[in-house]
Order: sequence, then C-alpha cells, then structure tokens
Amino acid sequence: MLTGATLAEVGIDAAAVKPAEVDVSRAATLDVTTISIDYEGREHLPDHSTLSALAEEKAVRLTTPVRADGFDPLGDDSALADLPDGIGRVLVAGHDAYLSADEAARAVAPRLSAAADAATDPWVGTEGIERLALAVGGTQFELLSRRTTASLRALRMAGFDGEIAVYAPTVLTDDEDAILDAVGDYAARRGPVRSALPDDAATDASARGRAREVLTQAVRDYALVGGPDAVADRIERLKDAGADRIVGYPARGIESVG
Repeated sequence: MLTGATLAEVGIDAAAVKPAEVDVSRAATLDVTTISIDYEGREHLPDHSTLSALAEEKAVRLTTPVRADGFDPLGDDSALADLPDGIGRVLVAGHDAYLSADEAARAVAPRLSAAADAATDPWVGTEGIERLALAVGGTQFELLSRRTTASLRALRMAGFDGEIAVYAPTVLTDDEDAILDAVGDYAARRGPVRSALPDDAATDASARGRAREVLTQAVRDYALVGGPDAVADRIERLKDAGADRIVGYPARGIESVG
C-alpha cells in the first residue's frame, strides 16, 4: 500500500537501509540526500563497487561497530581499507547479535575514542553508551524513544550545540495492521514495552486485547508511524526540540516511500 508521500515530503533528511534485506543500490531512488547503511554482519557488507556507485548519487554513511574485526581501531581494521573515498562512518559499539563472543567482550570506550579521532565528521551511535558518545563528540546518533523529545530539550538547555541525528523506523500509513506488521516486533523488543506485554503475546497485526493496546502506543513511542501529516508533525516537534536530522528506516520497504 503506497501513501503517495515520500521521506523528504514529511521532513526526513536521510534514509537508513538494511543490506540483509534489500539491495542498497536501490536507495539511490529515494528523495533524500543521505543514505545510512546499517551493519548486519560482515557477510552483508556491500562491496566496494556498490558503495562507490551509490556514493555517486548520495552522501553515504556506513555503520561500523568499533569492536568488530575489520573495524577495530585497536586491532584488525582491515575493512576500512576497502571503503571507497568519501564514505562517511556511523561509529557504534555494535549489537551483540552481530559480534562474536570475543568481539563483544572488547572495551568500547578506548575503541570509540580512537575511531572518532581517525574518522572525518563521524556520527556516533548513543544507544547504551550515551555519556561515552557525548565525550567523543561528533554528531550524536540517537534511536527514537519515548524520552527523545525531553532528552533533546535537556541537551540543548544544558548548552550542547553539537549536531544530533535521530533514527526511527518509519511507516507512512494510518493502517494500524500495516503499522503493527512493520514495527510491532521492533517496539516489543524495547525494555519498557517487553515488561508491559502479556507473556507470549503476538506482536504483529494479530495482537489483541491488552497486547494490542500496549503495541499501539509503543509503535508511536519508538517509530515514526501514521499518515504523512501525523509523521510530519512528529518530525517538526523533534526538530523544534533540538534534532538536526531525522534518519528514517522504511520499515515496509523502499517501494513504500519511493
């Protein structure tokens, strides 16, 4: 189901794509200037030619987990040599699901600091390491949550004048079943939502009763969902609170916003 709206039309500045589920070269058709490529394991890293071709059309940033072999600034950083010139980086600690046990045990702080010193204009993922991310500088790259607006205001009131980008799965439709199918499971993985859900509850459009009530609110806390006007209003409020860029992940596929 297409909405007729595109990412840029609702105020989204950059698009995130997942190479495990889509050919990232298709992101060249999106009407945003910047593409951020998520990390889903070394086997899913786009090759040099794919990144080069996309970079001819868009500004491209690649998520690089600083604890992972190939991107470890204090160890094996060989993957960096394979990146085309001009590819920007999103520095993250790295999700354990995409790291070996040895990688996950590595200290984040010294690696994040070293990677930030070596990178040009990095974005720094804040998930779980907010204070570390602030300490190393760069554009703060936050996941949307129920606390984001208040956090943005607090940072700006405290005098933080650096750039802040907010990442959110995005679903441009007011069809509740479509929303839950696209981002219900994502929202259900967040701690407060997981605690509020009944045991063994469905987390997609088949959710009923208390589970559906919880998920209906949760997807609005952790994702940008709804008709284009509703999403545009939410983005405007985030930017008024202090966000500089909104990075949307098209949770129903590139064709839904292309």
